Formats: sequence, C-alpha cells, structure tokens
Amino acid sequence: MTAKLSTNEFDVIVIGSGMGGMTTAAALSRLDHKVLLLEQAQAIGGLTHSFSRNGFTWDVGLHYCGTFGHDQIAGRILDWLSGGTIEFRSVGTVYDTLHFPDDFDISVGRPAEAYKMELKDRFPDNVAEIDAYFEALLSAEEAGHMAGAERAMPEPFRSAHHWWNKKKIQRWCSRTTGEVIADLISDPKLAAVLSAQWGTYGGKPKEASFAFHGIVMGHYLEGAAYPVGGAAAIAKGLVPVIEAAGGSARAGTPVSEILLENGKAVGVRTKSGDEFNAPFIVSAIGAGETVKHLLPEEIQKGDWAREIATFKPSICHFDLFLGFEGDIAKHGATRSNHWFYDSWDTNDAIWAGGGSEPFPMVFVSFSSLKNPTHDPGPTNKHTGDMMLWADWSSVAEFANGGAQKRVDEWAAFKQHIESRMLEFFAEKFPDLAPLIVYHELGTPLATASFTGHEKGGFYGVETTPRRMLSDALNARTPVPGLFLAGQDVMSPGIAGALSGGMLGAAAIDPRVFQKLR
Repeated sequence: MTAKLSTNEFDVIVIGSGMGGMTTAAALSRLDHKVLLLEQAQAIGGLTHSFSRNGFTWDVGLHYCGTFGHDQIAGRILDWLSGGTIEFRSVGTVYDTLHFPDDFDISVGRPAEAYKMELKDRFPDNVAEIDAYFEALLSAEEAGHMAGAERAMPEPFRSAHHWWNKKKIQRWCSRTTGEVIADLISDPKLAAVLSAQWGTYGGKPKEASFAFHGIVMGHYLEGAAYPVGGAAAIAKGLVPVIEAAGGSARAGTPVSEILLENGKAVGVRTKSGDEFNAPFIVSAIGAGETVKHLLPEEIQKGDWAREIATFKPSICHFDLFLGFEGDIAKHGATRSNHWFYDSWDTNDAIWAGGGSEPFPMVFVSFSSLKNPTHDPGPTNKHTGDMMLWADWSSVAEFANGGAQKRVDEWAAFKQHIESRMLEFFAEKFPDLAPLIVYHELGTPLATASFTGHEKGGFYGVETTPRRMLSDALNARTPVPGLFLAGQDVMSPGIAGALSGGMLGAAAIDPRVFQKLR
C-alpha cells in the first residue's frame, strides 16, 4: 500500500470522536487551533451518537447527565464550546427510582436536601450516618477533581498542588466505595441504597475508588438533565465549531498507527494508508487502546505503557432497544430511570451469562419522554431501552470471529437473552409490554466493534483506587507530542469524558484551564 502523505495542514490531530475527543477538538478550535478529528465509525459522536430503525431513534450511550444546566460547570463549558447551541433540560424532580426486593422502592431526586429527607424518613435510626455520608460524598468529589486536575498541570505546579492536597486526595481516592460506606453506615440496606447507582460509572462498590463515586453521584445531587434533540445534538453543536476554525471532523477514518519521529509523535496513519501530520496528537479512544494498538513495540515495552496495559477494561453490557406505539406515560413509563436489583447485594450485580441465572441488576430508561422535541407522530411512537451489566465471559466464546464462524449458535444465544430481557420487562412493566412493536439487542461484541474498547468496556479502564491515583493516565504522556483525553483522564461517563476532554486540551493550551473554574 502506498501512503498518501500530508503536510502539516492541522495544528492538532484528535483520534476518537466520543464526548472526550469532541470536547478536546472543540476547545482547541475555540482558541483558533486547526484540529483534525478522526473517527473509525461511520458517524461522529462515539457513544453520544444515535441510530434509527423503523421510524424509531435511540441514543446508544447517554441516558442522563448532571451539572449541565446553563448555571452549572458542565453546562457553562458546553455553552462555551458550542456557542450556546446545545441545551440540556431537566428530566424532572426524580431522576432515578431504585427497586429492591420486598417491594422496597425509593426515589432519588433533587434537590439534595429532599433526597436526604427521603432517606431519613425511610431509615430513621441512621440520620446522623446519612449526614456523614453526604459530607463524605462532597469531600470525595472535591478530592477526585483535585486528582483529575493534576493530570493536565505542568510542573512545578502539579507537584506543589499535590503536596498541598495529598492528605485529602489519599483519604478519599485510595479507598473503595464499599470501604467508605461500611465505615459510615451500619444498616446494610441503607448501604445498598447509597451504592446502588454504581452502574453510572461502572465500578463495583468493593472495587471502585470512592472518589469516582463522589464525582459521579455528586454531579447528580442537584438534578439530572437530557439533551434537547437527543444525544446526537452534541455532535451537531460541536462539529461546526471545529470546521469554523479551519478544522475537519471525518467519520469512517480509522487510525492504525501514531507516527513517531526521533521519539516524538508527529502524525497518524489511517488504515487506508493516508498520513496526517501535526505538532500535537491527542488520543481519546482510551489509554489501553492507544498503547496496545497505535504505538510501536519499543513504546509498549516502556514503564508508562506497561502500567496502562495492566489496567483491566471496565464492565460491558447488553442493551435491549425498545420501540413502542401508544401512550407510554399513561401505561407506566416515566422520565425517571429505573434500577432493578434482584437482591440487596449491590456488589455482585454483574450477569455472568448463565442460561437461567437471574439478572442481578437491570437499568430501564425511556429516552423519548426526556426529549422535549420528540415527535411521536400519528402512531404515538416512543423509545426506551433496558441495560444488563455483564461480564465479558458471557460472550467470550463468540469473540475474535467466533460469532461469524458459529452464526446459528450466536443467533440462538442472542435470541435467548433478548427473550429473557423481554420477559423481565413484561414482569416489571406489564401494562407497557403490549405496546412494544420493535426490539433490537445490542451486545458487548457490538460495543467492542463500534467503539474499539477492549472487551466492550464502554466506561474505559477499571475504576479502582490504583487507576484514580495513577500518573500513567496524565493528559501529557511521556511521548513528546502525544496527549490523552476523555474518560480515562478524568472519570467515566459523559460528564467525566467532557472534563477529560478539557484536561487534554488544557495540557496543550493552558488557556483552557480558565474555562474549568
């Protein structure tokens, strides 16, 4: 193959157009850098993109976000990035409903004081413990943001910042959610309630740093919101910003290699053989994917890359996309999401793939009710989906070409899971189930293929204390000219990817830090 060489037409090349990559590209474009944004999939947006079937449209990875109001930090950043063209609207007072055995249901809503009162009403013997938990949550959120900010700080500011804040960072970042909650909460059921939403960042309570729990749960305390027009509105608002600065966003352009010259990153080569050069290269596809697939062997053997390679991928999932016809709100659908637990043990809520094994945790969301611009049309079309968090072992035998070699077995496997998920939905929403007219199952293999994430780990790498405190995930890598951005730099989820994208941009142009205040 003959490569088609490119001159330094761009100032920055960003690999991956998920929330992190789009944010980095748009932030640098706002500061007059010409950015080339490259995406392997056929649509810009990563897990913020949407897809349509039979007149229905679903978002693949965004269900709700916190702090995206115009007067909140993520909202202010997004307003600056997009010029105010992207808007999030509240999903309502209640944004999550938790369902446990014995018909124990509890609503999680805003403001935070109202949720605290609800918890105290349900657990009157634990009032002081509930207050202590929320104090710890806010402290952990602050510590997590401190640790994240250091990922983009230049020396000597980074060392000074860490020395000044190291006690707080260590206290909250080095312990797991399970450890902190066990120290604070004596009632096992209350502990389960407070850890139940860990699926929003993919870290089991017994494994995840409490700082991640603080960052993600803390950003929901004043409510949750959803993008007007659906998740695809984010790319629609950010791509024009990139193009207006002389840059370009190109889908269907997978990168096969980061080009080095005298040890410095100087460009990329695509799978079609095209080469693009720029002074700064940013990878927003995940730290593990970057070092394992885009860098040469001599870099992979170094301490930095070897440490990143030791991080395990996050959890994977099955997602059943549902299309309804009828008045779904009248029949039980809500703007609030629903978390269903099969037991009070929130630690082992990962489905291992057993044929008749109960689903330990299922998440259900009705996206069309959250989108104020949704047009149901004459047949009253609506959408929803249900997510089943799973272990990669559930599909491992079909990976690496296994699904293509064993087509009938793979089809039967998917059909079995889809049928079980539909049965589960009918049990929980008996009045809604008859309104389903379309359903389609997304699998961990599909996530791995679309995003490139190892083992379908859509939240990036593991959420352990080791990951939280690792210098290997700094935005500025040991390879000159190469930077990281997105979830792995900050925290899992849309808001975390936004922050990680801003940190990646700030490592290149420190003026971006002014927008993080």
